[in-house]
Amino acid sequence: MKRLTKLTTLLILVAILLTSCKAAAEPTEVAPPEAAPTEAPPAEAPTEEAAPAVPAECADNEDESVCAVFEPGDVIKIGYAGPTAGDYSAFGIDISQGGLIAIDDYGDFGDWTISLLIEDTGGSGEGGAAVANLYSSNPDIVAISGHTFSGSTAASIPIYNEARLPMLSASATRADLTSTADQDVFNRIPFTDDIQGTEAAKYLYEKLGVSKLAVMHDGDAYGQGLAEKVKEVYESLGGEVVDFLAINPGETDYSAPLSAVAALEPEAIFYGGYDAEAVVLVNGMKVAGLEGVIFFGDDGTFGQKFLDLAGENGEGAYATALVPPVSEAKDKFDAAYEAKFGDKAGSLSPYTWNGYDVVVALIDVIKQEAIVGEDGNLYIPREAMVEGVRNLSGGFT
Repeated sequence: MKRLTKLTTLLILVAILLTSCKAAAEPTEVAPPEAAPTEAPPAEAPTEEAAPAVPAECADNEDESVCAVFEPGDVIKIGYAGPTAGDYSAFGIDISQGGLIAIDDYGDFGDWTISLLIEDTGGSGEGGAAVANLYSSNPDIVAISGHTFSGSTAASIPIYNEARLPMLSASATRADLTSTADQDVFNRIPFTDDIQGTEAAKYLYEKLGVSKLAVMHDGDAYGQGLAEKVKEVYESLGGEVVDFLAINPGETDYSAPLSAVAALEPEAIFYGGYDAEAVVLVNGMKVAGLEGVIFFGDDGTFGQKFLDLAGENGEGAYATALVPPVSEAKDKFDAAYEAKFGDKAGSLSPYTWNGYDVVVALIDVIKQEAIVGEDGNLYIPREAMVEGVRNLSGGFT
């Protein structure tokens, strides 16, 4: 069989030599003394058994649950799962577009190609579970880019764990997602909310000199978890959290909670959640009596959409983000992204580059673990994929 590692084909010939036993001589009549003795027939030459057409690790594989199988010319698929329509669509569009640039760069693979399927989760747990079930039933999918959003990710992990599909998320930052003991398929490349929340709290207290802080969140797994971390760290530093409250996502007016916060006279508001609600909050702060109060968001509020919709009200706002440092590689990617999609990298979300890196990493694992059988088909062992993605080095856990 042949093993492909980063487009390099290694040929391994496996042969089992069987030694044939000598055939027993046929009984003969006793010859007269002067006759020459009868010779035994010559031994048969050893025969070589043909190498199996299917790799040994993929032999018991009727439903392709052990190995994904691709005939020459077939397409190997990575599934992307995230919001691509509605209020949160900028995140899913951005991350998936980054992944499509990775496909352009590295999707060719001998007699096969690698593609990125894109499905909309709506950003919800229910949507995430629905897409996970869809992808788990598709034998051509060997890895998942995603999910986007922590709630959607949490709902999908048990489904992918049962299907043995490795996940690598560009954006799901809730700290406990990787600590679940009964799964080994979920991985990610961004910082966790423990890191993000700690740094946000330290910046508010130490750099901006804020001594009274109101903490708000959207009640989602991501937003609330991050807000709780900011509160914990901020108070440990000596700051006063004057309020900690949730808002209902999707509303167009938050004047009531903002007025309640204003009565407590905070110097800043930290908000854990996404840009759709952050814009409504920022646009209502002045009317609620919070003019001059700092608004501090997270990586869910970062992006051009916030700036466009908040306008002057967004001036002076802060947000944590994942923008990589300037480099030749980043410049090359940024140019390719804008040329292909018309948007500047990082304008829709801070995850543009993560979307690219995730798919590049998954492609690399696919190429390392793929095996070409003697039948000419490509086999991708699912457990090897899970282990390969799990053992990627660098980044955050």
